[in-house]
Amino acid sequence: MAADFLENIIEKRQEAIKKTGIEMGASVPKERKRPITPFLPGKGTILEIKKASPSKGDIAPELNVADMVRTYAQAGAAAISVLTENNYFKGNLEDLLEACSAADSFSKETGQTAPSILRKDFLFSPEEIDVSYRAGADAVLLIARILDDDLAVRMIKRCRELGIAALLELRQDDDLRKLKVISESAGMENIVCGVNTRDLKDFSIDLLAPAGLLEKIKAIAGKDVKVLFESGIRSPKAAAFVGEMGFTGILLGEAVVRNPEQAPEFIKAFSEGTPRANSEKWLSLAKRIHSGKLPLVKVCGLTSLHDAALAAELGADFLGFIFSAVSPRNVNPKIINTVNTVLNELYHANRPKLVGIITECSSLEAQTAMKLAAQGQLDFIQLHGSQATDWFFQLWSLPRLPVVNVDAPEDVAAVEALLDQGEPRVLIDAKKAGLIGGTGKTISTELCMMVKKKTKLWLAGGISPDNITGIMEQLQPELIDVNSGVEKAPGVKDPEKLKAFFDQIKRWREK
Repeated sequence: MAADFLENIIEKRQEAIKKTGIEMGASVPKERKRPITPFLPGKGTILEIKKASPSKGDIAPELNVADMVRTYAQAGAAAISVLTENNYFKGNLEDLLEACSAADSFSKETGQTAPSILRKDFLFSPEEIDVSYRAGADAVLLIARILDDDLAVRMIKRCRELGIAALLELRQDDDLRKLKVISESAGMENIVCGVNTRDLKDFSIDLLAPAGLLEKIKAIAGKDVKVLFESGIRSPKAAAFVGEMGFTGILLGEAVVRNPEQAPEFIKAFSEGTPRANSEKWLSLAKRIHSGKLPLVKVCGLTSLHDAALAAELGADFLGFIFSAVSPRNVNPKIINTVNTVLNELYHANRPKLVGIITECSSLEAQTAMKLAAQGQLDFIQLHGSQATDWFFQLWSLPRLPVVNVDAPEDVAAVEALLDQGEPRVLIDAKKAGLIGGTGKTISTELCMMVKKKTKLWLAGGISPDNITGIMEQLQPELIDVNSGVEKAPGVKDPEKLKAFFDQIKRWREK
């Protein structure tokens, strides 16, 4: 497949429609035979019927649609998404017809309202809306990226005429412009907005993409607009994190298709998710990432107000303070309050985020850092090592950033495991015996690229004014974490090195 997955999918689909027509050879009735079930009237989970995907290949090619609908309905799904694209997802309209029939049977047999049915495909004509309606769909997916303004408006209006909902998928800045056009010319009456963690151009996943757009969507469409988090969730813990961020719904695909018996656990985790300090901090940070110039910069190993203030003045997004007795950069905790006071006066809400770095949760230093975070003096706790991460996850709900020290391919699996658990970002740092951070050692380009295939790259280890431009050109990290490369002694920053470092960052951002 070509590099642009979406373009290739559309091309193949258009070719197929020319051969089989917009009914795709299915036995679609001339008139709709079932009542319309409201799509996502409140907070709820959408589970997917998907046999394959371009990125994963076969997922469940022998999937029994009727059985899956019943399983999902019994689990408490608010809606069921049915993939009908054939070339890469191995779906078809017969699957949609069967899903609708199974939903009606469930309702008749149990007396319960069955989940609504969403047709998920790459639709690009009002006529396909009519086909979806006659086949029984209660909602259809409309991907803003593949529709021009006029066509998007006409398709949404056609949905409204028929009484079904439109799930309008947004991902890019131009999609937000289209949303504004749609809102002003057609209104939002039957629209649920969705943001896909997966970029359909290259199928890469960014768990912060929906969070970065959430506030912008509400600013355009109104604070009561329903927003759906789509794809990329692989565990109930990750589903809970989405629920905590305030999304109306979540769409779960592969994870539940492969393990339908876990559907109730996913649904419960999302539905019970309520705002917490960790989710609120990441929402704020997602907005910053989506709106700002990259890379973000974290200056770590700070031990004085002077160095912290200079880093903030030069443009640091994060200031890192190490709470570890074995580190030569161990900070006096009294400095944190002073730094906060000064930065709040100078920068107010735009001040850098303060990060407390810990290695052993049971240590006095780590306990101090966590208390400061609970008081709002630290914005994040940075967790080095699996011991700290596991212990912290069990007992604390403070805003957190996990770190994996990487020097071999098997370490990348630890990064992926954290992403699977819903950690939106994982910082990778170099590994050196006896040292946690400040190693002066870089991670190989090969390993960085392996991580970059899994998530946006947050990179530490051996970064300095001498190599930062090359790192940005080669790896294009979303965040750079610098420590020993801008020091004149452990815990003491070199003003000239710091200035030289930020000069190069500024030139890169202005390209």
